[in-house]
Amino acid sequence: MPASLDAAFWITSAAILLLLVCSGFFSGSETALTAASRGKLRALADKGSKGADQALKVTEDSERLIGSILLGNNVVNILATSLATAMLTRVMAGGGVGVATLIMTLLVLIFAEVLPKTYAITNAEKTASVVARPIAVLVFIFSPIVSIIRAIVRGVLRLFGVRPDPGAAVLAVREEIAGALHLGHSEGVVEKEDRDRILGALDLADRTVEEIMRHRSGIETIDADLPVSEILSVVLESRHTRLPLWRGEQENIVGVLHAKDLLRAMHRMLGDGQITSAEMTAFDIMDVAMEPYFIPEYTTLDDQMRQFLRRHTHFALVVDEYGALQGLITLEDILEEIVGEIADEFDEPEDKPAAVSADGSYEVDGAMTIRDLNRMYDWQLPDEEANTVAGLVIHEAQIIPAEGQVFSFHGFRFEVVEKEENRLSRLKVTPLEGVGE
Repeated sequence: MPASLDAAFWITSAAILLLLVCSGFFSGSETALTAASRGKLRALADKGSKGADQALKVTEDSERLIGSILLGNNVVNILATSLATAMLTRVMAGGGVGVATLIMTLLVLIFAEVLPKTYAITNAEKTASVVARPIAVLVFIFSPIVSIIRAIVRGVLRLFGVRPDPGAAVLAVREEIAGALHLGHSEGVVEKEDRDRILGALDLADRTVEEIMRHRSGIETIDADLPVSEILSVVLESRHTRLPLWRGEQENIVGVLHAKDLLRAMHRMLGDGQITSAEMTAFDIMDVAMEPYFIPEYTTLDDQMRQFLRRHTHFALVVDEYGALQGLITLEDILEEIVGEIADEFDEPEDKPAAVSADGSYEVDGAMTIRDLNRMYDWQLPDEEANTVAGLVIHEAQIIPAEGQVFSFHGFRFEVVEKEENRLSRLKVTPLEGVGE
């Protein structure tokens, strides 16, 4: 073999080796930056890691990042293969192409793909922090070319009716968290209660107060024109500390009475040791009542919780678009969507909203929300068209069922057990074979 050929052979071999290293760098960087948890990177950045901070910045535009890495990776792979083919063809004549294809396939597969990607996915955050700076320079250099490629790709996709959604990444984060929680629960890593709490907090921005409010038919109110002695009796017998006051008709709320405010007023009247009938007659309950706080029924739970905290109040009356009273909601109601039912020493024991029967069916309160039922038994009943179990049955049946009627839909059998006027107060729900197992 001539000396000049020997020198060219070794120079080309060194170039191929360098290109394979670059290919491995690109492959590992792509895997690390896409697999790294942004949450973990943020935690590292908050601790002072500049590499993690750079990784967060460079992954903000994932399309530009992937385009730049793929461009660099393809350039070095094609160049390495071309050099190997030219070198081996010169050495082995006709058989060089086949040998070059075989050798380069093995080298690229092992050392430029599998090996760096395996390492990167095993140490994703650490690797991402290390490669972020050089990749950021690469993205800057290739930016014009990638922009042209991206425009071409988007144009081709539009020809097939595909339009990339710019907001998809935002939604993907929540879906990724929810999916991870469900997967962790199915594998026994995450407790059901922990999963439900986190999912409940994530859902606050998508749910409205009308979904969880206490309906006006179940609100305990007081006639503001009653004698104060009767109002005091009602307040003492009630398990609630805040009670709406009405005048004329029950939906005409004129104030909200807090039990402590009434008791303070009574205490002041006892200053001389007794309360006379004249003092009781002259007492105006509106003097101690708070202004009612009305909110629209379509307010999201997330927004309403913030309003409660900002206004330093825990009680709001819900009205529809016409201003008619629909129900009430408290801060506790919203918190229960996250942590589950909250009971204190003043809450009266009530019948369980859902009780398991010996035959495998479930006795369910018609007013129980579908969401609570799904969370309790890991069911998947739809709650888009109705909030309560009774509402779901009426929606699907398209009638107000009679007592004893039976329906089957969404993989469950529903039987109306009790009915009060037009309200389905008790239902029997039976999962059909294979549902909820």
